[in-house]
Amino acid sequence: MEGIVALIVQAIAGMVGGGVAGQVVKSVGMAILPKLLSGAIGGIAGGSAIGALLGGGDPMAAADAATAAGGMDFGALIGQLLGGAAGGGVLTAVVGQFLGKK
Repeated sequence: MEGIVALIVQAIAGMVGGGVAGQVVKSVGMAILPKLLSGAIGGIAGGSAIGALLGGGDPMAAADAATAAGGMDFGALIGQLLGGAAGGGVLTAVVGQFLGKK
């Protein structure tokens, strides 16, 4: 169950990153729903990629290990937040470039 929390954290961070990217990059002419969806997808992908690069690997396994140790792994949480926000922002900007062209 704790692995799902990691994915939710990544998705929410991605939505925030996507919303910020949509406000910063004015050429991202999208409605709020596409921004949130692309942010969530990018957040999960970015958070998982950062976790794999930093040696965390699978976010579900990291969450299970932290729970087994009796606490929360704040380093993994910060990595998921930052990776999720970055991934969400990047994917939203890329999708916005394609959807914004007329």
